Amino acid sequence: MEQRSPFQPTERRSRCILPAARTFFLSLLVLAGFGTLFAASVQGQASVADEGTFRGNRAEISVTLRESEGGATITSSGTIKVYMNGRLIAQAATSNGKASFVVGAGAGTYTLAATATGYKPAQKDVSLSMALDDQEEIFLTRDSAANETAGVPGKPILAPKAKEEVDKAVKALTDNKLDEAEKDLDEAAKLAPNHPDVLYLQGVVYLKRGNFAKAQASLETVTQLDPNNAPALTALGMAYLDQGKYQQAVPVLQHSLGLESGAWEAHWTLARAYFRSAQYEDALKESQAALEASHGAEPNIELLVAQSLTAVGRYEDAAETLRSFVKNHPSDPGADKARHWLDRLAADGKIKSK
Repeated sequence: MEQRSPFQPTERRSRCILPAARTFFLSLLVLAGFGTLFAASVQGQASVADEGTFRGNRAEISVTLRESEGGATITSSGTIKVYMNGRLIAQAATSNGKASFVVGAGAGTYTLAATATGYKPAQKDVSLSMALDDQEEIFLTRDSAANETAGVPGKPILAPKAKEEVDKAVKALTDNKLDEAEKDLDEAAKLAPNHPDVLYLQGVVYLKRGNFAKAQASLETVTQLDPNNAPALTALGMAYLDQGKYQQAVPVLQHSLGLESGAWEAHWTLARAYFRSAQYEDALKESQAALEASHGAEPNIELLVAQSLTAVGRYEDAAETLRSFVKNHPSDPGADKARHWLDRLAADGKIKSK
């Protein structure tokens, strides 16, 4: 007999689950695909003339991706994420293998996580004793299994005016100004019709507005034009998921993870697709992978882990996860939900009351 979770959400609720998390997730998708704007804004800030000069309580970390120690700079598409105490604090796409960040925390220990097309992900821990200008290199090794097809032409280059409109749309999207972003993208579409970058952002706007069918259409076109666009594949998986097309979502998200294995957003969306299609063991595996890779960026992943644990009959483990969530995130909106699920498990005799 199929084991079902005692607190499995209904199909109606699945389409509006965790609206705050959806907004956060979509903002990360925008940054993952278009971190160049953020990187440029950081690089444009005033820099120190001397490496030992104080910057108030802020530090600047400049990162270069290289093939090996002393090797060539990696110029393929890449992303660098900065974590502190397990929390994502900054993210940017690389430009010619480089990205810079001004971090408000100044002194402390940071984790730099890097990915680049055709290379295996890598990360590096950096400890700063004071707020200063820090130069770091991360060395990546080529991924022989990377899905790189010889002879496939590169993505068309945006003309300066079109790129200006796209950059404006990215900023508006990260600020959740949808009307402004849509206006900028309309202008960009006139200048660069059917460009993957424009279509991708239009798809994200449709997702934010809850127009999942239009999002699907835009994002499917992107993935046809740019088959290895991991953020677009993840966004397309979300569009399928929100329409109840779980079986279509799974291979798309698997492809995204094949291109960017450490992308917790794709793991989380795939976990939800598995859960909705009653593949609970797979849902548990993917939700745990999302929780580990997210470094605490999205606490609500723990709730999906608890749901999946309950669905496979591991009630005490689910209860422990829920108690941990309530303890670590007492003011989170999900805390009340976690308490309710704990009460349900106890009332049903699945766990011992504490």
